Amino acid sequence: MLINETPPHVRRIDTDREDAYAFEVTGHISAADMENMYGLLEGAYELHERIDVIVLIHDYEGLDWGAAWKEQTIRGKNRAIKRIRKYAVVGGPGWIKPIIALSKPFLSMKMRHFEPEEIEAAWEWIGARPLPGPA
Repeated sequence: MLINETPPHVRRIDTDREDAYAFEVTGHISAADMENMYGLLEGAYELHERIDVIVLIHDYEGLDWGAAWKEQTIRGKNRAIKRIRKYAVVGGPGWIKPIIALSKPFLSMKMRHFEPEEIEAAWEWIGARPLPGPA
């Protein structure tokens, strides 16, 4: 990594289920971070008809809202709506929980928000566990 390069703010976490995908989200989320996450999900859709997703958010510093409304991002969201069975979000800014509650009646996927201290319950809800990372 170059000195001026920033690390990705969306990182995939391996799980004990092939059709369960986990992401850790930190800092300020850029267009490149969103493209990375949707790219990983596109790969998942090639392997599995339906998947479960857990997103762990901490140290959130904002979102590139312009990128959130780009055509490619909207296409990624639309595909996710059709392919995700369960979607758990752990932590994040205060507006996440009401947005999930507001969206639930309009989407076929099951969605839940968990507080950071409920992380174990979130993993249990999607029926997967994180695999240990490199030592």
